[in-house]
Amino acid sequence: MKFENVTVTKKANVYFDGKCVSHNIELADGTAKSVGVILPATLTFNTGAPEIMELLEGECKVTLAGTTETVTYKGGESFSVPANCSFQIEVLEPVHYVCHFG
Repeated sequence: MKFENVTVTKKANVYFDGKCVSHNIELADGTAKSVGVILPATLTFNTGAPEIMELLEGECKVTLAGTTETVTYKGGESFSVPANCSFQIEVLEPVHYVCHFG
């Protein structure tokens, strides 16, 4: 899959000492997304806006803040995170993703 008519922020977002690297993109209609890779690690992310994490490849385990349930996701699957929340992600093999905001 590819996005048509996008603006890409050239400077990468580098988090957790390079374990997560992404680029922000903006579609022609103003929709914001990020596209990136998370390397094997256990990391905690915080959200401002609601997010849908679409996994293109890889495998991870996700635990949303305030829950004890850990769910495994693989390429071709996605999960949602509410606004102003956090989630822990344990990446078992490199995860290629698209983060859909809003």
